[in-house]
Amino acid sequence: MAVIRPEKLSATKEALANVGAPSLTVTDVSGRGSQPVLTEQWRGEEYTVDLHQKVKVECVVADVPVDDVVEAIRDAAHTGESGDGKVFVLPVAHAVQIRTGDTGVDAV
Repeated sequence: MAVIRPEKLSATKEALANVGAPSLTVTDVSGRGSQPVLTEQWRGEEYTVDLHQKVKVECVVADVPVDDVVEAIRDAAHTGESGDGKVFVLPVAHAVQIRTGDTGVDAV
């Protein structure tokens, strides 16, 4: 699972496909971390933006080395600026494909 900048989604999808992990789920999220709070104006009123728009990318792999997936996401999403995001590696205890009933690695 990775939380990245929205503008890096296309590069991240391409990088994952290149390492053999093209299947993913993408969710629009917002959050805050080390990225600074922004003060903006709209119709003459000042407001602060402390929750920044991000994209959560979830990718479950069985045959592709996890380190390759992490490196692909990191390389594709990296800008070198605060707010680039994070990658979280989680174990998957079990998987079942709904359509076929396949389980385990076959479901992934």
